[in-house]
Amino acid sequence: MKSLVDRLVSYAEYHRDKRNIATHFVGIPMILVGTQATLARIGIGPINAAVAATGAATRYYRELDPTYGTAMATVLGATCALGTAIAQLPLPLWAGAAGGLFVGGWALQFLGHYFEGRKPAFMDDLRGLLDGPLFLVAETAFALGLSKDLRAEVERRAGPTRWGKVGNGVSNGAMASVAAA
Repeated sequence: MKSLVDRLVSYAEYHRDKRNIATHFVGIPMILVGTQATLARIGIGPINAAVAATGAATRYYRELDPTYGTAMATVLGATCALGTAIAQLPLPLWAGAAGGLFVGGWALQFLGHYFEGRKPAFMDDLRGLLDGPLFLVAETAFALGLSKDLRAEVERRAGPTRWGKVGNGVSNGAMASVAAA
């Protein structure tokens, strides 16, 4: 199994544009909740496929890194609880909510990758579907000033984040000025 650093670098290489990262902060939780709302309809009561998927994913994250695994368990537990609550809605409301979250989340993902100018990571490695939520937790930790060594290594290997595509005819400084305005 690759290390936490390797997984984050692999994912980060597809996510250096800050607009892409921003769309992922909204889109990935939407996809998680929409998926878990769908999985929660499979099973009986609290024993359902969403709980099983959350447990399996949590084990993966904990094997990758115990600290980040604990953070992921918290995030996935929360999204599973929300998805399970949505699954309790009457069929038309459940279907609309779960489908809307899932489709809307993917629309945001693809918009972000349009900004990035690069296809999503999962198209080259399906494990990217698991790495996306982990990437958001790591980016949150970085923004809070935590995991400084991890951040430095990810940026050393994947490069810093930026505004705009590299080589798109617009300098990163000009994009930052536009974004700040």
